[in-house]
Amino acid sequence: MKTIKKVLKILGILLLLLVVGMYILFVTMTSPKSDEDVIESFKEAPVKPILEHKTYKNFSYRVLSIISDSNLPTLIFVHGTIGSCMDFSRYMMDKDLVKKYNMVSYDRIGYNYKDKNPVQESIAFERDLLDNLISETMSDSIILAGYSYGGPITLASKKKIANLVLLAPAVYSKVEPMPWMLNFYKWKLTRWLVPDIWKEASKEKMSHQKDLMNFESNWKVNPNNIISIHGDADWIVPYSNSEYLLNHFPKEQFQLITLKDAGHDLIWSQFSNIKQQLLNL
Repeated sequence: MKTIKKVLKILGILLLLLVVGMYILFVTMTSPKSDEDVIESFKEAPVKPILEHKTYKNFSYRVLSIISDSNLPTLIFVHGTIGSCMDFSRYMMDKDLVKKYNMVSYDRIGYNYKDKNPVQESIAFERDLLDNLISETMSDSIILAGYSYGGPITLASKKKIANLVLLAPAVYSKVEPMPWMLNFYKWKLTRWLVPDIWKEASKEKMSHQKDLMNFESNWKVNPNNIISIHGDADWIVPYSNSEYLLNHFPKEQFQLITLKDAGHDLIWSQFSNIKQQLLNL
């Protein structure tokens, strides 16, 4: 009996250590990287990155750029919830894409490294910040690529650009799921367990459905040619989001590219497919 209790005690301690270790790893992996770590990540890149801190309405945010030729078109990436400028680092280090585009990625407010500002929970604010960034970009040709929550931000912009690429865009309020894991943030007893960056993501996720209602009936006023790339196995941002857009835009303006069996991690898991679509532009 004593032996069994001792074994169970050891197993319990090991299990606790495993859970704590996984939690620390989870926090570390999902937290924004420092400026030094971002630059270090690009040490093997074909073009040296430029890391700047810009200001919009007294909010400071971080912008990561790859500028290989001032005459090239500029591809601007907008990350989702949760996310950072580093979500698109593989694209920005790709030797083929570097030959075709200058590339820009940025941390949205609330997702910067050690950001003291909360997320703004506003597509309108995010759109205006993006429009301001576009205005500061010295390029005659702009392509926007918005992933997940970044999809409605890019779609809300009224600026005339070369192309708009939506990557699993969360644009339709009626199919917006609320994951059970959000309860860890909702419940006061467990909120302390949620890392700060995920608290911001939770707030943004919980307000997204209502905020979408201010925009979704007017998506069709976007003047640009649009490509939506979406996995049909995406349960975080259902494929029906892109089907909704397909029914609201004329065929000559909107193209839906379906990635079979792909989930919401498509910007990583479907890198080759998405890269080819960007090259095709």
